[in-house]
Amino acid sequence: MSPPLRKPDSLRSHVETFLREAIMNGRFKPGERLIERELCEMLEVSRPSLREALRKLEAEKLIKIVLHRGPVVASISMKEASDLYAIRALMESYAVHEFARLASAAAIERLGQTVQDLHTAAASRDRKELLTAKSKFYDVILGECGNDLIKEMLLNLLSRINLLRSTSFSRDDRLPESLKEIDHMFELIKARNAPAAREAAHQHILNAEKAALIVLGHQEAAVSAQP
Repeated sequence: MSPPLRKPDSLRSHVETFLREAIMNGRFKPGERLIERELCEMLEVSRPSLREALRKLEAEKLIKIVLHRGPVVASISMKEASDLYAIRALMESYAVHEFARLASAAAIERLGQTVQDLHTAAASRDRKELLTAKSKFYDVILGECGNDLIKEMLLNLLSRINLLRSTSFSRDDRLPESLKEIDHMFELIKARNAPAAREAAHQHILNAEKAALIVLGHQEAAVSAQP
């Protein structure tokens, strides 16, 4: 029996969505081999359709194709994570600064709604809903910051950014801290205090990095300890 999924626009997007979400929520672990026959049976799709979806996820660096093993869920090293967070800290904090300076009152109101949605998702402890709500928060900021290039560059990194968000949220103490940081950032944006909002955004990302690196460090240690 196939898992319950949203009705897709195409068969490939159906498979892509399932696999991407399964990786994000930890159903498929880093380093885990994805057996094509089992996935075809689970999703009731042909092998060519599955392989099209796998190629898309490989391009997003969520999986890698290993010789003699096939598709494997990719691992993000601590170095790669630090590099991604460094890029995020630069670009997202700038976007928050410009949003606070340029955004319309209507855009700020929409941002406030995404903050409420984030709190609702946090109360449910549903990681998928959390990632969706966090993405919508940044969608509003990137859409109104006046710099289309930043939006384009971050969208190209979105899958790995969401994977790191999911990693940091796996720490029980991170989510309440993250919500407080988002609330603080939003209050500064509403006050049109662009420099302080930028600093709050930068600190938010540094705190997320710290949480994610702790989790990744434990994962790497566990792999190293295996016989």
